[in-house]
Amino acid sequence: MKKIIALLLSVVLVFSLAGGASALTGMDGYEFKVPRVVIKTENGNGTKLLKADGYVDAEVTITDTDGTTLESGASFKVRGNSTAFNSIPKKAFQIKYSNKKDVLGMGKAKKWVLLANAFDPTLMRNYNAFTLAQQLGLEYTSQQRIVELWLDDSYRGMYQLMEPVGDGKDRVDIDVDGNGGKKDFIIEYEATRDEDDVSYFKVGDLRFAMKEPDEPSDEQLQYYSGVMTDIINTLKNGTMREIGQKIDIRSFVKFYVLNEFIKTVDFGFSSVFFYYKDNILYAGPAWDYDLSAGNSNENYSSEAKKAHYPEGTYAYTKNIYKILCRYDWFNYLVKTEYENNREIFSNVAGENGLIDSFLADYSDIIDKNFSLTGFKVSAYYVNVMSRPLSTYDENLAFYRNWMYDRDVWLADYYSSLDYYLKGDSDGDSDISIADVSTVQMLLAYILSDDDGMITKRSALVEDTLS
Repeated sequence: MKKIIALLLSVVLVFSLAGGASALTGMDGYEFKVPRVVIKTENGNGTKLLKADGYVDAEVTITDTDGTTLESGASFKVRGNSTAFNSIPKKAFQIKYSNKKDVLGMGKAKKWVLLANAFDPTLMRNYNAFTLAQQLGLEYTSQQRIVELWLDDSYRGMYQLMEPVGDGKDRVDIDVDGNGGKKDFIIEYEATRDEDDVSYFKVGDLRFAMKEPDEPSDEQLQYYSGVMTDIINTLKNGTMREIGQKIDIRSFVKFYVLNEFIKTVDFGFSSVFFYYKDNILYAGPAWDYDLSAGNSNENYSSEAKKAHYPEGTYAYTKNIYKILCRYDWFNYLVKTEYENNREIFSNVAGENGLIDSFLADYSDIIDKNFSLTGFKVSAYYVNVMSRPLSTYDENLAFYRNWMYDRDVWLADYYSSLDYYLKGDSDGDSDISIADVSTVQMLLAYILSDDDGMITKRSALVEDTLS
């Protein structure tokens, strides 16, 4: 008898979920609090797609809350790496239009991504990380919108519609085609992953994947490798002034502070981007923060354990930063950047801060993400992530407490640091005329105009020192 009752309840639940999805799709007068994305694939099997299936044809309809609608044919596929595992019920996707489309006012582009945030039981780590990046002034941080997704008449819950990292007027504004493809580029630090359709090169023990251009010739790849070899050699052996002629120090400082604050476990492995523009290497754009802020399995590896706790430093031994963080002057700039932006970091977990704002805007969508889809808050997806707690509120409390404790620990840590010998401005243990130039560079960095443009500083001639 109990089995029969259980079976009947299961049937009722299935029809309730199906009916809920259908009702939300077509209910007249229903108040959509976020934009809705409706995708119908050519064969109607979108919910069963795997990464190996590649692109399929689809009709994509994106409707903003004001009723503005973008409807067009497009290519559609499963995206990601770990998030694309066959066992993951809520997958991330990529939409590719045949020509550039302005999606929800975020600018024109062909490619757009739908992040599922399946590895984050709070559904907000990625969103808040990108918001922090924007507040810190990191160039070309991807714009984002929270949306609800219907895929082949199945309600799939809450998604994050974003610009993927790429070049373009409304993306990373670089000239990839200039000088026959030997000018600007985007690379991704990629420690070990090897994909058939991606080009890689190494500089010492640093390994990079080409992002843009995505299909470089052998000659182009040799050029990009040569540029990065020159930059890395300068980072290892140059003065602050020489390094400042190869990289944009300001962006590297801001990018470091962001990633050190939220301790994303991927920072030593993948999804770490750099772009080369007008003969200077920049850090960023920011990407991939679902495995951050304590969301790493402390038993998976020693690095995951370091990332799991709010105490301790993390990013200083990762990718290019294991070179830069050897310099006292760079650590001093990091310390200054954090202290100058303390209000931003304290605001994440504080009252009416980023977490509270996210909940105020999207709590109803969060609830539907679980109640109408069958996705479980406590589902354990991959072994690198922290095992989720039983309820959403428990996971939220963990995230909030972690962000609060991280800010407190870093503020205390940076306030205790004192790097400089008197007069040794560039930290090379030798007091020379180069220290004068270093002071000038530091002042130009620290003392900025309100609009963010670096002010030229010199008390007498109002110009940079020669």
